[in-house]
Amino acid sequence: MGSKEVSLLVRGIANMFRIAELRKRLFFTFGLLAVYRLGIFVTTPGVDRQAMKSYLESAGGLLSLFNLFSGGALEQLSIFALGIIPYISASIIMQLLAVVIPAIEKLQKEGELGRRKITQYTRYGTILLSVIQGFSIAFYLESIGKGTDPAMGGMGLGLEVVHTPGWGFRLLTVLTLTAGTAFIMWLGEQITERGIGNGISLIIFAGIVARLPDAVVQTFMQFRSGNEELNPTKMLILGVLMIATIAVIVFFERGQRRIPVQYAKRVVGRKIYGGQSTHLPLKVNTSGVIPPIFASSILMFPATVGSWIPPLQKVSEVLDQGGWIYNSLYVALIIFFAYFYTAVTFNPVDVADNMKKHGGYIPGIRPGKKTAEYIDKVLTRITCGGALYLSVVCVLPTIIMNYFSVPFYFGGTSLLIVVGVALDTVQQIEGHLITRNYEGFTGPRGPRIRGRSTRMAA
Repeated sequence: MGSKEVSLLVRGIANMFRIAELRKRLFFTFGLLAVYRLGIFVTTPGVDRQAMKSYLESAGGLLSLFNLFSGGALEQLSIFALGIIPYISASIIMQLLAVVIPAIEKLQKEGELGRRKITQYTRYGTILLSVIQGFSIAFYLESIGKGTDPAMGGMGLGLEVVHTPGWGFRLLTVLTLTAGTAFIMWLGEQITERGIGNGISLIIFAGIVARLPDAVVQTFMQFRSGNEELNPTKMLILGVLMIATIAVIVFFERGQRRIPVQYAKRVVGRKIYGGQSTHLPLKVNTSGVIPPIFASSILMFPATVGSWIPPLQKVSEVLDQGGWIYNSLYVALIIFFAYFYTAVTFNPVDVADNMKKHGGYIPGIRPGKKTAEYIDKVLTRITCGGALYLSVVCVLPTIIMNYFSVPFYFGGTSLLIVVGVALDTVQQIEGHLITRNYEGFTGPRGPRIRGRSTRMAA
């Protein structure tokens, strides 16, 4: 980065705080994220936090992944231990139901009123799932130290997390964890409405970023202690891999397929409207970081329940994080949700109808149905490339990380979430700056964060 780029970046950051509304939104977002991080250290009543932390360090696997998405709240046995996973699961269920239940699909098309109703149903689903998972966690915490947990092969003896088990502890745990998840859900919605960026994604982002410094320190300490698995050559390869992964993520997240659109001239009175040429931008990865988050949530649920219920322990063993079965299912779910979420958020028929109403058309393509089919064809092809990119980024680095025996926080999924959410947030900030006649982070003539043109899979 040259001096000119640094100067533009500093100027863009300074401009952020010159706009009163943007400054207010930024401080509001930072404030709520700070509240969330403070809540991570509020322990659920009746549990031993140190014993749980020692247990998680030995157990690893899916529990470490769950702990990552909860921002370290699980190892702290915080009131936020469930994290935002119940809300994500409820959102998945509502979107799936919208495909098979006409009434919910009709609500999606009713505009703001329908969206509010669906959001309300999602909140109810979040509370229900939180209660179910809260009871599961309460029973699971009581089992630690009794030799019933398969994750440690009996090593849980002596690590009593709950000293006074019983229905009093269970009900209090369910109430505490459900209230914590409801509060996180409220924080996310407030950030989305009154702050900058997507609140739910930013909460997950904050949890991962907060744990990165500790992961870096642990890796460095292992390297200094003479760990044979972390020799200088492997550390160099690890650093190059991380930089390459970030570069690939930025490249694909900014990639677009721009379909040319021509608007016919219209004479209204003495004025002539239209006649200009523009383009329809289709992102290579329309779904963003949603597919990996959804896929991880779904895989965590049966594996975690299997580890809590003795008859289903085989499920937990089969879905071991890092195993070939887990990775195969993970890739399949990422591809499925990439197409599913793209279909939910982007309707080619509506886009084609709007273009036709305003006199727009794609050169060489008839307006109406043919235009919708062409857009759908292009979108399907570039989504294939986006889904494969997500799968490779999420799975391949994690496999290499396991080979190097370094913390999971450096894996592809966490890097994808961090970089993807950061790009989306910067894009929204730049949108505010440009709207108010300020330069963006790349200057008046530089490329915008919005996207980079590509001819992929056209």
